[in-house]
Amino acid sequence: MAADHGNSVKLLRKLRVHLPHPAEVQQHRYLNVFGDTLKQSELWAFNRSSSSKGIAIGLFCAFLPMPFEMVAAVFIALMLRGNIPFAIAGVWISNPLTWIPLYTPCYLLGSWILRIEPIPLDQITILQVGWHYVALWLGCLIVGTVVSLSAHFIINMLWVSHIRQKWKQRQIARLNRRRSASRR
Repeated sequence: MAADHGNSVKLLRKLRVHLPHPAEVQQHRYLNVFGDTLKQSELWAFNRSSSSKGIAIGLFCAFLPMPFEMVAAVFIALMLRGNIPFAIAGVWISNPLTWIPLYTPCYLLGSWILRIEPIPLDQITILQVGWHYVALWLGCLIVGTVVSLSAHFIINMLWVSHIRQKWKQRQIARLNRRRSASRR
């Protein structure tokens, strides 16, 4: 477990090097509509709160059956002060290759809750889409909420565990230094 924490910290440091600096992002003319909002440090910070919010937001938006989920992820990250790069990266689990395995369970859940018979993919017509689209959205909202909240809490727990482990290592190192100094 200790090696996993060390690897995740190294990965985070490598990721930070490749991301654009917030000042660079703020200079893009297309982002002027946000004004000073993008200058908030927590939107770019790699700390427990901001990072876990960003990942949770991205995962939630990945389950939204709509185009341009990244725009929704950035907007929600701005409102909830989550890490924008993580929010965008979390959306990337949703792509044309993952739509069927991602949305099928959501659709089946929504159909079950609404008590409508699911339609096989090869029999879907434009007339039948109405309630089935509602079933898809309902299932996606439920699954997206559960997945994003779970990810948020798991990331927080892992982060706190990592910090506690570092504290214990520092305490042991201090004790060892004291013992070696008292032996002299």
